[in-house]
Amino acid sequence: MPIKIVECIPNFSEARRSAVVEQIMEAIRSVKGVQLLDQHSDLDHNRTVLTFVGEPAAVEEAAFAVIAKAAELIDLNVHEGQHPRIGAADVVPFVPISGVTMVECVEMAHRLGKRVAEELGIPVYFYEEAALRPERKNLEDIRRGEYEGLKELIATDPTREPDLGPKVLGPAGATIIGAREALIAYNIYLNTTDVSIAEKIARRVRHSSGGFRFVKAIGLLVEGRAQVSMNLTNYHRTPMALVTETVRREAERYGTSIHHSEIVGLIPNQALVNAAAWYLQVEDFDLEQLLDNRLFSFQMEQMMEAPQPEENFLDQVAEGTPSPGGGSAAAYTGALAAALVVMVARLTVGKSKYAQAEVECWQVIEAGEALRAKLTQAVDLDAAAFEGILTARKLPKETENQKQERSQAIKEATLQAARVPLETAQLALEVLKLAVRMAAIGNLSAISDAAAGANLALAALKSAALNVCINLQGLEQETEPAQMLKELADLEQQAEPMMQDLEESLWQRAGLSI
Repeated sequence: MPIKIVECIPNFSEARRSAVVEQIMEAIRSVKGVQLLDQHSDLDHNRTVLTFVGEPAAVEEAAFAVIAKAAELIDLNVHEGQHPRIGAADVVPFVPISGVTMVECVEMAHRLGKRVAEELGIPVYFYEEAALRPERKNLEDIRRGEYEGLKELIATDPTREPDLGPKVLGPAGATIIGAREALIAYNIYLNTTDVSIAEKIARRVRHSSGGFRFVKAIGLLVEGRAQVSMNLTNYHRTPMALVTETVRREAERYGTSIHHSEIVGLIPNQALVNAAAWYLQVEDFDLEQLLDNRLFSFQMEQMMEAPQPEENFLDQVAEGTPSPGGGSAAAYTGALAAALVVMVARLTVGKSKYAQAEVECWQVIEAGEALRAKLTQAVDLDAAAFEGILTARKLPKETENQKQERSQAIKEATLQAARVPLETAQLALEVLKLAVRMAAIGNLSAISDAAAGANLALAALKSAALNVCINLQGLEQETEPAQMLKELADLEQQAEPMMQDLEESLWQRAGLSI
């Protein structure tokens, strides 16, 4: 299994106060499992771009920590700089690097945005692949008018209201969070102070005004020189060398030339290899010809040769020991059902054919993952509850007091052993609801997977119900057990019409009958 690595490249509206930048970087370093790879601070832009990588959960945590730190230290009301901005932590994109899909990065963006809005009270906008509105895919559209303009409109203009969070801008402004492919921040400086020339060249090369499909560009005056500041969003489709030569030719038209260029942050090897091959006119060059790449591949193979776990859950169930047993198996089945539901939702998002279901599918992914986590936890909780009964039965029973204490402990442990599968049944019903919904609106190619998830969820519910009933035998007339059994009957009753809805969706959408 490939190592999961995500890259995060947050942009901050600060570069001139080095102590502030250092504190922001320290917020990243403080999170275990991430590595800060690069810092680029531009004094004229008054902007710092950081790059860090790590496994997804750690990167997500570090992103939250660094947004919180920037909000604490940066006041947009007194900020000045050449670069457009609306927030202290202005833009926070996630980029899939290894073993991670774009959909997973979108989910990271949405989770982070929800947390930033709820815990920090900062307005959040989603962009690129994480955009919830098509008109917000482009970063420049969200940032139009900058902090000052957005501050006036955020509460009154529906087109400028945030995706999440308050409709008011505080000193930290708003944060734009997204998921995207690798982007190259590439600036070309000209041998002139005339910024209008840079602006004309930017219009020539950027896609929005008829230029290259994967180039965004603006003209700026930086360090006393006109600068064409660009983002190359797909270096495979719009190569760096082609962009550079176009800027060179356009500069000559206006009587100037390129002074130098710079790369902000990190850049994929392939982009530079492509440029080198173009300029050197090398035919059929392959990355495998790079010695460093071959050595890196060898090192990664060595690292990934980790021993496999000695046993898994299925092995444990098959051992012949009392636990884990039926209750744990029910929870495991429910978690598997939730995984199928999330899979179908992920196969639906991003497809133009199912654009109307996009927002709801993201909600299903979030809810399904939460249910999967709870049901996975219930696997161990059920086993622990059964062990509690065994422990209670081992209590001493020499005296009357000991007998009473033992009897009470057994009863409480038995009730707990019923409560856990009851919660499993509750969670399984929620999974069933999501599965039936995905069968109705999800990717038609995966409708059988949604149906499989629904049937597994129903099986989890019924299996959990058996464990509730057997643990409550002889206690049915008591208050809590009676209430638990009533709730269990209600859950099973709710499941029946859901399965009927599933059959209807299968027949109407795919001609399937079960």
